[in-house]
Amino acid sequence: MMHKVQWRRGAGLAATALLGAAALAACGGGDSGDDGALKMVVWGGDLDKETYQARIDLLEAENPDITIDLQLIPSDQYEQKVQTMIAGGDGPDIMQVAENVNSYSSKSQLVPLDEYIESSGLDMEQRFGPVGDLYTYEDQTYAIPDRSGAMIVYYNKDLFDAAGLEYPTAEWTQEDAQAAMEQLTIPGEQWGYGGAGWWAQWWSFAYQNGGQIIDDSGRPAVNSPEVVAALQWANDLTHVHHVVPTAAEYADMGPDMGGDPAFAAGTVAMNTTGFWAIGGLIESDINWGIAPMWSGEQQAVSAFGSGLAVTRDSENPEQAFEAIDFLTDVEAQTVIIDKAQDVPANLEVQQSDAFLNPEWAPEGLDMGAFGESSEFIFRAPFIPEWNEMMATFDDNLGTFWNEGGDAKTELDKIQAQLESIIE
Repeated sequence: MMHKVQWRRGAGLAATALLGAAALAACGGGDSGDDGALKMVVWGGDLDKETYQARIDLLEAENPDITIDLQLIPSDQYEQKVQTMIAGGDGPDIMQVAENVNSYSSKSQLVPLDEYIESSGLDMEQRFGPVGDLYTYEDQTYAIPDRSGAMIVYYNKDLFDAAGLEYPTAEWTQEDAQAAMEQLTIPGEQWGYGGAGWWAQWWSFAYQNGGQIIDDSGRPAVNSPEVVAALQWANDLTHVHHVVPTAAEYADMGPDMGGDPAFAAGTVAMNTTGFWAIGGLIESDINWGIAPMWSGEQQAVSAFGSGLAVTRDSENPEQAFEAIDFLTDVEAQTVIIDKAQDVPANLEVQQSDAFLNPEWAPEGLDMGAFGESSEFIFRAPFIPEWNEMMATFDDNLGTFWNEGGDAKTELDKIQAQLESIIE
C-alpha cells in the first residue's frame, strides 16, 4: 500500500525502449553485474538511496561473499526503466515492488521464492505478521515485505485545543471525524481535513463500509452501494460540507499544494497519509500528533509498503534471496528507523523501543499508532491489471474530484470498464 508512486504509461513501445535505454546508459545501468555483484534497483530520492546503501553496507560487512550495486530510479520513471531492462534480458537481480507486483509476476518476470523461504527457515508470519503473504500470486510468493505501515491520521494539536476537541482515536467513527472537521473549519482560512481524493484514502472508507474494490471471486465491485457511499462521502466533504479545500483553493495556496504540505503549513487540521509525511514535519513549526484511522461499520485502513523481489534475469537467485533475507531481518531493518525513512516491515523492529521512541520524534508522538493500525489493515487487490485499474480511476474521476458530482454515475462507468479489463 503502499507509497505514492505515480506510474506513467509510455507513449509507445519504441519510444519507451529508446528512452529507457538512454536513461539506463546515463545511470550506468546494464553492466553493473558483470563483476559478480548483484544489481539492485529501487525508487525514491536521496533519503531512500542513503538508507538502502547503509543497509547494503551492513550486509556486505557481514557477508563478504555478497556485493550489491545499488541503482536508484526516480519514482515516476521506475516501471518504464525496469521493464526495459527485463525486456532486454538485463533485469536486476533484486528489485523493489509495490502494488503492481503482479504485473510482473503474472508475466513470469519474477522468480517464485517459496522454495528459498522454506530452505532458509524464514517464518513469514512470525517476521511480518499479516503482510507476510501480501506479495503472492496464484499461491506463490514473489516478494518479501521490506517496508510497511498503515495510513494514519495526522492532527494539529493546537487547532484541536483551540476548538475544544478531543484528539482522534481508533474509536472515532466517520461521523465523529466529520463532526470534528466541521468544528475545525474556518471558511476561507482553515479547513478541517486535507481530503481523500487518492485511492488509498477513499478505498479505506469503502472497506470500512464493508465494500470491496475487487470481490472475493476476482471480479470488480466498485459500483456496490458500500463503495458508492464511501466515494460520495469523500467527495461531499469538499463540495457539500466544505471542510476540505477545493482544487482551486489548493491552487491558490501555491504550486504542488495538497493535503501533506497544507497540513505542515497549519492550513488543514487533519490529514490522512502514510509515514513519509513525518520527515517533513519533524522540523515544522506546528504541534502535531498521529493516531490510527477512524472506522465506519468496521475498522479498515489501507497499508503502504514495498517488497523485494528477484527477477528472472538473476544469474544467482540463491544469493539474491540471501541478501533479501538479511535486508529484512532486524539489524538491517533498524536502519530504516534511524533514517526516519519508513515503517520497517519486520514486526520485531516495529515493536522495538527504537521504533516506538525514536530519537528524532517529538515528545509524546504515539508511534504505536502504526502497530495498532496493523490490526485492521485490509488486503488491497494487487491484481495483474493494477496499472490499468488505476488509470481507469484516474481517467474517470478527475472532474468528479474537482467539481463534485454523483458517485454512482461515475462508478457505474468505471465498473463497466474494469469488467472489460479484468479477465
